[in-house]
Amino acid sequence: MTPLAAILARRIRATGPMTLADYMAECLLHPQHGYYGAQEPFGAAGDFTTAPEISQMFGEMIGLCLAQAWDDQGRPAMFTLAELGPGRGTLMADVLRATRGVAGFHEAARLHLVEASARLRAVQRAALAGHPAHWHDDMGTLPDGPLYLIANEFFDALPIRQFRRDTAGWQERVVGLRDGRLTLGLTAPAPLAALAHRRADTSPGDIVEYCPAAAPIIAAIAARIARHGGGALIVDYGSGPSLGDTFQAIRDHAPDDVLAHPGQADLTAHVDFVELARAARRRQRGYARRAPRRVRSLNGWASPPAPAPLPAI
Repeated sequence: MTPLAAILARRIRATGPMTLADYMAECLLHPQHGYYGAQEPFGAAGDFTTAPEISQMFGEMIGLCLAQAWDDQGRPAMFTLAELGPGRGTLMADVLRATRGVAGFHEAARLHLVEASARLRAVQRAALAGHPAHWHDDMGTLPDGPLYLIANEFFDALPIRQFRRDTAGWQERVVGLRDGRLTLGLTAPAPLAALAHRRADTSPGDIVEYCPAAAPIIAAIAARIARHGGGALIVDYGSGPSLGDTFQAIRDHAPDDVLAHPGQADLTAHVDFVELARAARRRQRGYARRAPRRVRSLNGWASPPAPAPLPAI
């Protein structure tokens, strides 16, 4: 049992089973034993390798894509170049290298990175030496103005909740205890307004995943772009609409049991791009009537409260 597993077991004994979102957030973000604070996840010596670590061409192409968007929109004299979850800074370093030959781009760009981890900030600062940068705990403090944003494998690490359709409603998958060990279970079935629209494309026994943080984050991005101009490039695993269990753990470059090594394995789930697009369109239509919502941070990951009520455990 990992140190974090023991902490979670004590919590469950005291307060009852926790949602997968709570479990995932603790595993990734616990201040002492969370995966991103205590482990080195990236590269051959870590648990997984992302596209920027494989080839510089990935970041260079993204950089040229953003530069083209900037040029197409009239070359704003000053804009925010931002990345959510910049990792080791490899992707942004490639973006900046590829765009240094684009006349006026670097002079207009103001570099902003959304990353609360002190350890990762230090790594990013070294990777981006020579490029003045500003760090943020969350999106809410990004400056106003045109925004050109990158989010590579960011949304897949946001905590999810899982629901199994039952003839009487929806059962939420939760983490509890059995014989002192973490185990998965289901709540009693109940109606769920937030998933009422999914009854048309699911059958009893189907699993639907719901990410409370994703829609508010993409809505905040969309509102900024609709108001000030810019663009966002979201690169991740997923499709949509959500259907099936995609909650997974990776440890030492191999699949792992999601309950086996809390705090010592990466946890992710596929991104529902249909829901992201729906949230972005809603926000763009309404941006003129409502100010953008401030997106709060949970240890560096932007995590607003759920936009719709979900059943209590």
